[in-house]
Amino acid sequence: MTETRFDSLIPDYIQRLEPYVAGKPIWEVQEEFQLQEVVKLASNENSLGPSPQAIRALQESLADIHRYPDTGGLRLRQALAELYDLKVENVVLGSGSEGIMSYIMRTFLDREDEVLTADATFVGFQVMARARAVPPVSVPLKDYRFDLEALADRITERTKIVYLCNPNNPTGTFFTKAEFDRFLDRLPSRVLVILDEAYYEFACDQPDFPDSMKYRHDQVITLRTFSKAYGLAGVRIGYGFAHDFLIRNLHKIKLPFEPGIPAQAAGLGALEDREFLVRTQEMNRQGLQFFYEHFDRLGLEYRPSAANFILGILDSQEQVAALYGEMLRRGVIVRPLERFGLPHCFRVTVGTGHENRRCVEVLEEVLPAVRG
Repeated sequence: MTETRFDSLIPDYIQRLEPYVAGKPIWEVQEEFQLQEVVKLASNENSLGPSPQAIRALQESLADIHRYPDTGGLRLRQALAELYDLKVENVVLGSGSEGIMSYIMRTFLDREDEVLTADATFVGFQVMARARAVPPVSVPLKDYRFDLEALADRITERTKIVYLCNPNNPTGTFFTKAEFDRFLDRLPSRVLVILDEAYYEFACDQPDFPDSMKYRHDQVITLRTFSKAYGLAGVRIGYGFAHDFLIRNLHKIKLPFEPGIPAQAAGLGALEDREFLVRTQEMNRQGLQFFYEHFDRLGLEYRPSAANFILGILDSQEQVAALYGEMLRRGVIVRPLERFGLPHCFRVTVGTGHENRRCVEVLEEVLPAVRG
């Protein structure tokens, strides 16, 4: 059967959809350029690795993988509820925060609805909205930050969901408590807010950061993850907080045995590993300061970050493409941001001291030629 004969089986909005494209894996770059060492600073992973307590808990759970998981993920939900002073009924689990985002889309969106976000934010949200035949309405960032006033101005009778990523991926910037308060004052009660706090653990010490757990608004769904600060990107475990009515309806859509036993166990172990979290946060603070100092020295424009990555700014998409290619050949993977709506920018994840130094060495080597 030729591909054209499948056309009638696939809705137009799916045929037009471009899937999310992840950063290049290390093995692919090693093979392509015949390199022994490759430093990957493209995917905002934790370069310290996973939490040791999470590994132990995951390993111990393997003896039970012939069983189906607890469909409610009750132990992990109880631990999260206790940590954040919530009821278990306010917590949902998923395969990463993206898994919960997909539940939200399937639960609340109809084709006639509208979703609203910024031009340059997490691409996965835009892919999921389009997969529901609801192309996002977006407004430009303002100095690389979410412009909440402009977002509030664009809310219409059709607006069902507003997606806010704070700190924003890929810029690392965040909106403040005062800005969020003003936005909430203008928000109709019928509109849901997805507040994506995937990088919360790196931003929580910022004095003006609006921790959603201090708000508890009924129409706000908070998303967080174990993928970043806890180093569990590979097991896919995330969580969300919301009004119990919203969570009840998300559970109607949620796959019954997701996440799996190892992921739930790893999440529990990670929550107990406070020492690892503190080490990660300190490594990130030092790494960001290292990049600030050397980006300043190299005359490379950037924005201060409240996440575990930094945004580099060049003059054009062509310069970014050249920089990315030359760094790749030298074994350093960064992330060009054309697909995120910032074609003249690139993103660098904070790594270990060695990884950060190697990144700066390569930047210093290739920047003069890239700038012409």
